[in-house]
Amino acid sequence: MLKIGFIDYYIDEWHANSYPKMISDSRFKDKFTIARAWELTTLPGKTPLAAWCRKYGVQQANSLAEVVEECDCLVVLSPDNPEYHEELADLPLRSGKPIYIDKPFAPTLATAERMIAKARQHETPLMSSSALRFGSELEAMLHGCLAGLPVHFVATRGGGNFLTYAIHQLEMLVMTLGTGARRVMQCGLPETPIMIIDYADGRRGMINLIPGQPFQMSVFFGEQQTRVINSMDDFFPHFIDSMLEFFITRQSVVDLNETLEITALVETGLLALKTPDVWVPVAGR
Repeated sequence: MLKIGFIDYYIDEWHANSYPKMISDSRFKDKFTIARAWELTTLPGKTPLAAWCRKYGVQQANSLAEVVEECDCLVVLSPDNPEYHEELADLPLRSGKPIYIDKPFAPTLATAERMIAKARQHETPLMSSSALRFGSELEAMLHGCLAGLPVHFVATRGGGNFLTYAIHQLEMLVMTLGTGARRVMQCGLPETPIMIIDYADGRRGMINLIPGQPFQMSVFFGEQQTRVINSMDDFFPHFIDSMLEFFITRQSVVDLNETLEITALVETGLLALKTPDVWVPVAGR
């Protein structure tokens, strides 16, 4: 049985609290156990590591190094504080053991490039993704009606604040439209930002964050063809299965070039929020 190690900025957060049951319900449940957990700090009002470990039946690690040493595969969490990912992932990225880094992968493109370079230097298998990538309807569309046809325009909708939740829509947009975005513009309202993504060859995308809005998307492709996904309900189980399969095979289904593109778009989108209705060049372009 493969031993998973959890590494977090603070452990009492939704992903760390939810992944144990998801893993135990997955199709790989007989192959994995969560063996160690460690947090950098305990925030006020949050459950400390020792109590969290008792609740979830996980052995408390005394250091990040212990997690890396004792476990076969590593999950760097901190989903709401990606600014800690580079620090938390430094030793794991040097370990040669498969590591999943939670979304958003990094706060800037430069940070993401350093982390990926470190993984490659130490031959460490690396995966990072929004769970929205793994919705069955999106997967079916990509391998069905969209297969081999050009995608011209993608529009996505969903809730949450831009810093934490834009990645979910951008993940779907980039895996459908592809990489190579050259500039973005933020418009809409402060409470409901709209981000336009422009490509040099005429492709365009749009994401819209609306409080309480479920995730949806529309795709215009081929010769005047359109597909709409109105409901995305099953992405988390498929995501967990994909992460665990990555731990077994050491091969991620997520192209790191797309991870870099998404990171650049999040970084640029945050800058563009300060200058509405103005085109801003994508970071690194």
